[in-house]
Amino acid sequence: MASEKATLVTGGAGYIGSHTVLALQQAGRRLVVLDDLSAGTRGIVPDDVAFVHGNAGDQALVASVLQGYDVDSVIHFAGSILVERSVSEPLAYYENNVAVSRNLLETCASHEIDRFIFSSTAAVYGAVTVSPIPEDTETRPINPYGSSKLVTEWMLRDLAAAAGLRFVALRYFNVAGADPGGRSGQLGPVATHLVKIASQVVAGTRKSIAIFGDDYDTPDGTCVRDYIHVSDLASAHLAALDYLDAGGESQILNCGYGHGYSVREVLQAVERCAGRPLNPDRAPRRPGDPPILVADTSALQKTLSWQPRYDDIDVIISSAIDWELSLGRGAAANGSRAHA
Repeated sequence: MASEKATLVTGGAGYIGSHTVLALQQAGRRLVVLDDLSAGTRGIVPDDVAFVHGNAGDQALVASVLQGYDVDSVIHFAGSILVERSVSEPLAYYENNVAVSRNLLETCASHEIDRFIFSSTAAVYGAVTVSPIPEDTETRPINPYGSSKLVTEWMLRDLAAAAGLRFVALRYFNVAGADPGGRSGQLGPVATHLVKIASQVVAGTRKSIAIFGDDYDTPDGTCVRDYIHVSDLASAHLAALDYLDAGGESQILNCGYGHGYSVREVLQAVERCAGRPLNPDRAPRRPGDPPILVADTSALQKTLSWQPRYDDIDVIISSAIDWELSLGRGAAANGSRAHA
């Protein structure tokens, strides 16, 4: 049974956060979303979910939210996520991903919040050669984004030892797709993920797409990634909260499907779903792109009793295309659309 107390969701107006809000709401959870809207969109948070406009690192504000909404658990999504920008603006990423998280954790500890779920990333592993990747693989991030997430995992580990906090850190692999009901999806003027970019090409909001390197040591020469539907990832957060509510100990868990698709396979699936060719360009390899990144998800499934519902690349892509087309229709109808 869901607790009568509330769960605070930081960054709940963002891509993954908003889908998790939908999953928690459907499960009957009391929620409050805290988002400064620097990378989120107010319109994708349901009207009947409490919303506070502000920064997760603002300790006075967070304290008032924890008290005012009777919060007993926190899911922390708020943060910066663009790998390329983290390389050019490393201190901004350490500020938004580490300093903000540090302030949030201190406030949570002072209010005796003992359940915390953290939005982490497979980028903490770096350029690994093992596949699939288990959670005990050595963490050697190759960019400030991955480093900032790993430092926050360390803070959680150390606070858990000092203050009795129990946490689940979920390391995401490649998140894609959109809510099957069309209530949320990926927004933003800067797209860096393959499925999002390909969907923009289908919708006519982007002219072309490129394959960065086709000479990797993979079956078709292009990089292989583990794609997880955003709604399945959202359900993993709900399962993690249920797990902590039941007294579960702290865990770090990979989030993926345990198998991958190459860039070329994904683009072929997009063409299949769209019914037309994309004619991708060829481009040089990007520095730091490992050939294969696939999650070992056995711990996730065993610990949380989690099973995916949308483990089908065509389902993932179709939902992403439908969302992108809906954005185009919305822009045509309204003249503009607010972007995260």
